[in-house]
Amino acid sequence: MPRGIAILGSTGSIGRNALRVIEALGPEYQVVGLSAHRNVELLARQTRQYKPRLVAITNADCASRFRALVGDLNVEVLTGAGSLSDLAQSDEVDTVLTAVVGAAGLPSALAAARAGKRLAIANKEPLVMAGELLTQAAKEHGSTLLPVDSEHSAVFQAMRSGSAREVQRILLTGSGGPFRGATIEELQDVTLEQALDHPVWNMGPKITIDSATMMNKALEVIEARWLFDVPVDRIEVLIHPESIVHSMVEFVDGSVVAQLGEPDMCLPIQYALTYPDRVCGICRRLRLEEIGELHFERPSPETFRALLLAYEVGRVGGTAAVVFNAANEAAVERFQAGEIRFLQIMELVEHCLNRHEVKHTTCLDELLEADAWARREVKDKVFVRR
Repeated sequence: MPRGIAILGSTGSIGRNALRVIEALGPEYQVVGLSAHRNVELLARQTRQYKPRLVAITNADCASRFRALVGDLNVEVLTGAGSLSDLAQSDEVDTVLTAVVGAAGLPSALAAARAGKRLAIANKEPLVMAGELLTQAAKEHGSTLLPVDSEHSAVFQAMRSGSAREVQRILLTGSGGPFRGATIEELQDVTLEQALDHPVWNMGPKITIDSATMMNKALEVIEARWLFDVPVDRIEVLIHPESIVHSMVEFVDGSVVAQLGEPDMCLPIQYALTYPDRVCGICRRLRLEEIGELHFERPSPETFRALLLAYEVGRVGGTAAVVFNAANEAAVERFQAGEIRFLQIMELVEHCLNRHEVKHTTCLDELLEADAWARREVKDKVFVRR
């Protein structure tokens, strides 16, 4: 039987690459569900090409336009905020690939886990916001959590070289973004254009700005804590500008196992979809002799304060991680709008963490309340532009 795959967020970068991967994998992997928020033109083209039985459109106002574009096709259209969860729980779906940015993707990720689906996680929010809740649901309902993020996929692959109890530490690598080696003084007048000028990866603006602040690595530390059940104090970050070594695992005997590959998201996407098997696909092949040298260095905690905050958040647990993530999302939006300076992104995040009263909960509603609180707090904070 073909593996039925639903892609939540199919019009984004990860979703588009996932469709390319699935097409190359052949008939054993079948697209049965797609979703988008408002880009119904692209969603309609994808629907015509891949013939899913189910399509979810979270912005209900766009549904009529989509129906007009695909009226001749046999497709069931789900609409509204709950449509992602409905799609994720469908009996036709074996594997859910979630690539919905922000808190909007959390309920559907939980729904997939509770329905016992294979859940391939490409966005950070489910594990950052609800790591305890999501991993517990997966255990109780027989769901398999599979990382799509290149660093966590690398760790996941490397950890197959030993047992969980043999892991000494996890080494997450990162390119360092556009400001690798910069001092805090040199970042005072960073423009939006400079923050969006990533030297390696071609990503959306939010993730690119997170790379510039190294918030992406900070969130990955928290993700890894839940994915691999390792305390944050045993997770480290290394800057690796070539982005060839995607992450490493050190075992108790001193062995370090790394996963290497070209900086191409198709490889971790494919591995999540085909796991535990490896098959031929469209991923670019690595030629180490053409690269020549690989470099590693530690990031500056003074320049990239997000990393220090991540370890504090990871130790505290509870709703602290929700506030950490939501405050950053809202602050990045203000930076993109020209309302705050680059370094004030992290000032706002720290402001929210200092004001938040942490709750230790496994209740989705309380997690979403903490998320909404942090966003309001960021929105209402007044800065005098210096």
